Amino acid sequence: MPYFYYQSKKIFYKETGGGTPLIMLHGDTASSLMFEFILPLYQENYRVILLDFLGNGQSDRVDRFPENLWTAEAEQVIALIEYLKIEKVNLLGTSGGAWVAVNTALKRPDLIDKVIADSFDGRTLNEDFTVNLLKERETAKQDIYARQFYEWCQGEDWERVVDLNTQALIECAVNRSPLFCKPLETLHMPVLFMGSLEDDMCRKNLPEEYAEMSRQVQQGRVHIFKTGGHPSVITNAELSAKVITEFIGI
Repeated sequence: MPYFYYQSKKIFYKETGGGTPLIMLHGDTASSLMFEFILPLYQENYRVILLDFLGNGQSDRVDRFPENLWTAEAEQVIALIEYLKIEKVNLLGTSGGAWVAVNTALKRPDLIDKVIADSFDGRTLNEDFTVNLLKERETAKQDIYARQFYEWCQGEDWERVVDLNTQALIECAVNRSPLFCKPLETLHMPVLFMGSLEDDMCRKNLPEEYAEMSRQVQQGRVHIFKTGGHPSVITNAELSAKVITEFIGI
C-alpha cells in the first residue's frame, strides 16, 4: 500500500483514474473509504487522489488531535502534493474535509486550481456545537449502522479515534479557535460551496452562510441541493458529480 512520511509518521494515500488531479478529503471520524462508492463518477475524467489524515483509516495513529485540526490536516495535504510533485490541484473536501480544503488553498494558493467545500458550517461553529456534537457522537456509538461505519473506516480502534476527534473539536469550539488560517478574502481561485437543505448536521441557515462566504472570496459560487443528507457529495452522488465536473471542467 502506498504511504508517504509526514513528521516521522506514515500517511496512507491512493490514486485512481487519470487526467486533472482531484484530491478528495474525508470528514472527521471517517476515512478515504467514504469515497469508494463514488469513485466511478470521477475516475474516468480525473486523477483522483485519496488520503487518510493522520490518526484515521490506514494512516499511523496519534496520541491526540490538535484543536486546530483542520489547519494541521491542511499541512498534510500540502505535504502529499509536494511528495507527488504535482500542482494546480483541485480539492474536494466534505464536512470537516471542507475546512481542510479551504485552509490548504489559503496556505498554498500556488498549488491549488479550484476548491469544492461541501457540507460544512462555514465561518463559525453554531452556538450549540459542543452540546450537539456530544449528543450526536454518543447516539452514534449506540447505533449499529454508525458503529459499522466507524469500524469500516477506522478499524477495531474506531472508538478511540472518535473520542480523540470529539475532544479536539470541543477544544476548538470552547476556545473559539479560528477555523481558517487566513481571511477568506485572500482566496483568489474559484471556490464552490455545496450542500443540502436537508442536511441536519449543518447549520440551518446554510444558504445564507454560503452566500456570504461566496461574496468574501474572489470567485465564489454556491450550489444547494433541495434534498439529500450529510454529506451532499455522497447523498446526491450523481448530481454532485455533474455539478463538480462542470465547475472544474475536464
